[in-house]
Amino acid sequence: MRDLEKYQLDYLKLPFEPEQVRYRKRKTVESLRRHRARRILEVGCGLDPVFTHYTDFESLDIIEPSRIFFQAATKEAKARKLDNVRLHAGTLESEASRLIDRDFDFILISSLLHEVEDPVELLTSARSLCGARTVLHVVVPNARSLHRLLAVEMGLIGDIFTRSTTQKTMQQHGTYDLQTLTNLMTSCSFSVLESGTFFVKPFTHAQMAELLESGFLTTQMLDGLYGLTRYMPEFGSEIFLNAVRSGGSS
Repeated sequence: MRDLEKYQLDYLKLPFEPEQVRYRKRKTVESLRRHRARRILEVGCGLDPVFTHYTDFESLDIIEPSRIFFQAATKEAKARKLDNVRLHAGTLESEASRLIDRDFDFILISSLLHEVEDPVELLTSARSLCGARTVLHVVVPNARSLHRLLAVEMGLIGDIFTRSTTQKTMQQHGTYDLQTLTNLMTSCSFSVLESGTFFVKPFTHAQMAELLESGFLTTQMLDGLYGLTRYMPEFGSEIFLNAVRSGGSS
């Protein structure tokens, strides 16, 4: 079972994560705009809820089990006077039955699937809220990230699916590449619309943070790393995947 109190504290100390989040949200907003999302469910908002980046929605429900993250999102929504945002304390697995009538057209599960002990249960709960045209947007770290491939070649990890020290600290259970993530989605009765990787990260979070603090890494360089997946499509640091419910009833 995940220790959410410890997770909150470890997350706040994670180096370079704010920059990683910035590019993660950029990719998410690209999907939100492409699919013209209006009625959104965000599962696990962390310290950067999607409403700080995307405001063209009719309604937004947020489910967040972490006390610190839930309180921060509640405070921010109130400060922005967002009456069309509803926050729910808990997990999707525990709250899904209360959201059946919400008619979501876009469900966002970003940087979460790899952390839960039972990803099938999480995806099954998400599927129960999907209509025929609901898009499920999933983001997870990429096992084939350039920095993980480098770690293999340096002899630091045995293979790309080996859990790193950071993954162990952050209580992460799963490691995916594009194929294994696609296989999981298919096994949970989803059809993949589009998928890919983004933000080529050559080094670990700690090393990237050090380069950023030294002034070597600039925003222009980081934007360039985000764009590099045009030429290195499999080797970005994170995977995004958009899917819809396949066959059968919801």
